[in-house]
Amino acid sequence: MNNPPDVSPDPSEHEEYAHNVQKHVRGYLMVGATLLVFTAVTVALSYVDFGAPKANIAVAMLVATFKAGLVGAIFMHLAAEKRLIYRILIFTGFFVLGLFWLTFLAWYDYPVLH
Repeated sequence: MNNPPDVSPDPSEHEEYAHNVQKHVRGYLMVGATLLVFTAVTVALSYVDFGAPKANIAVAMLVATFKAGLVGAIFMHLAAEKRLIYRILIFTGFFVLGLFWLTFLAWYDYPVLH
C-alpha cells in the first residue's frame, strides 16, 4: 500500500518566505495613510477657488495623478518591474494625453451655421 506524502510544515520554509513580511506590511500601511491624507487634501482643495474652473480641475487631476502613481507603484508592484513595463506605461500615458487633447480640441469646435 502506498504511504501518503509528508505534508507537515517545514519551519525552514516558513522562515524563508516570512522573514521580510513586517517591512512590507509597514510600507503598505504608510502608503494607505498617505492615500488617506491626500484624499483629505483633495476634499480640502475642492473648497478653494483657484480663479477658474479649469484651474480647479487641473489641481484635482494633479493630486489624483499622484495618488494613482502611488497605487500603481506600490500596490500593483510597478516599482519593481522591468523596463518594458515602463515603456508600455509611458506609451499609454501619451496615448491618454492625446485623447484628452482631442477632446479639448473638439470641445471648442463649434458648428458653422449658414
